[in-house]
Amino acid sequence: MVAVLNQAPLSFDEFLEWYPEDSEYRYELRRGVVVEMPKPRGKHSKLAGDLAFDLGAAVRHANLPYFIPKECLIKLANDMGYEPDIVVLDETQMVDEPRWERESVITLSQSIKLVVEVVSTNWRDDYLLKLADYEAFGIQEYWILDYLGLGGRRYIGSPKQPTATVCTLVDGEYELQQFRAGDSVISPTFPGLSVTVDRLLG
Repeated sequence: MVAVLNQAPLSFDEFLEWYPEDSEYRYELRRGVVVEMPKPRGKHSKLAGDLAFDLGAAVRHANLPYFIPKECLIKLANDMGYEPDIVVLDETQMVDEPRWERESVITLSQSIKLVVEVVSTNWRDDYLLKLADYEAFGIQEYWILDYLGLGGRRYIGSPKQPTATVCTLVDGEYELQQFRAGDSVISPTFPGLSVTVDRLLG
């Protein structure tokens, strides 16, 4: 469940000034509105942690100049900032990121190799809102991990079932590929990654 906290719209800089330290919640800025979200817990947290480990191993195995920060805000616009469950960044691009060292803020799409969101009860955020915003920002690869099969039938089919959706940017638009039980997830960014839906979402 998410909660809206402010009435007057905030800019991204005002949002950063407001952002409380050591909160039990995470916060995002959506078109000037501060949205409060519970920190991942239980299976959500385990899934994100396990995948971050797998991605980190794939990065090291392929000797890629990428890393996975513990915390990171993506500034998508002057009134919008998201904190994904997992983000993979390109170390070689950090020199061009003016806010990274001081604030852990990413402002350039070319710095981001992959974003992952784990679906919870507010599934429309991941399938509708964030998909459109990440696409418009130019993030090359976006995963939606729906381990409970909560997404709308138009997104995950019927009957609903746990689904991993990999969105790949092609000519400015996402092409979607879905993976379900028995499938291995295929990632254009990490062709050497070996992870099955059963292990990833099970």
